[in-house]
Amino acid sequence: MKRILVTGANGQIGVELVPYLRRLYGDANVLATDCRAASPEMRDSGPFDLLDVRDGKAFLDLLSRFKADTVMHLAGILSATGEANPQLAWDVNATGTFTALECARSTGAAVFFPSSIAAFGPNTPPRMTPQDTLQRPATIYGIAKVTGELLCDYYHLKYGLDTRGLRFPGLISYVALPGGGTTDYAVHIYYDAVSKGSYTSYIAKGTFMDMMYMPDALEAVVQLMEADPSRLVHRNAFNISAMSIEPEQIALEIRKHIPEFSISYEVDPVRQKIAESWPDSLDCSAARSEWGFSPKYDLASMTADMLKRVREKLARS
Repeated sequence: MKRILVTGANGQIGVELVPYLRRLYGDANVLATDCRAASPEMRDSGPFDLLDVRDGKAFLDLLSRFKADTVMHLAGILSATGEANPQLAWDVNATGTFTALECARSTGAAVFFPSSIAAFGPNTPPRMTPQDTLQRPATIYGIAKVTGELLCDYYHLKYGLDTRGLRFPGLISYVALPGGGTTDYAVHIYYDAVSKGSYTSYIAKGTFMDMMYMPDALEAVVQLMEADPSRLVHRNAFNISAMSIEPEQIALEIRKHIPEFSISYEVDPVRQKIAESWPDSLDCSAARSEWGFSPKYDLASMTADMLKRVREKLARS
């Protein structure tokens, strides 16, 4: 990668991936795009343009003018928000991905596509979910992710396009609060622990989901995109995860730092149903063997860093 266009740059991943890429490849070589205006930090650190990913003409124009060799296609609507407006979620997530691939085909750019554990469904083996297995998701978000995975495979097989992707678990970060995802609780719990000393979870006790700390996720994106293509058997939709955890485990780890912390439950039936349709844990052996995936953070080290960073952030606000 030398020149990179990022869609959905204002999202939870984008606000951290853009500065990470700019540090690695140079500020001028990473074009951030989104349908919303950029933050001053993103706008002042490198190029930014407004872009609706469904607008193929505008997309292709930007891609061509910037002479990008890689598209990081992050734009999308998350799971819980998607269930509230499935028509919009399909339009942005599926049509936007098709548009990104078509534009990349025109210019020869490589494409990174972020899939998700939402691409699995209630009939998928829930523990150590295989890399290649049954995918019958029960949400419009998951359906669009499976569509994106298949489209990326198709564009590689039919047109030789360099498409690569990851199935992200829940991503935990102190930089930007997530919006509209099922795994969002695993971020909010740290903020409430610091600011309130308690947290009310909308996900039920004992509900395991895969998670990863954002620094590991950012490193995985670059590691995959820079990997020797001859080693990639799967190319798209690699299972990746750092930990399989449930709310009580996070609470217990937080209590090592904030002994008085307490957790209670008011389960949201919509997000709980989504969570129960996803795997408890993933088999990440393909990612490890094909391009050396190896996350650095576990629950203990992530919790210590999250609490430190959240305290610092809240103190500045």
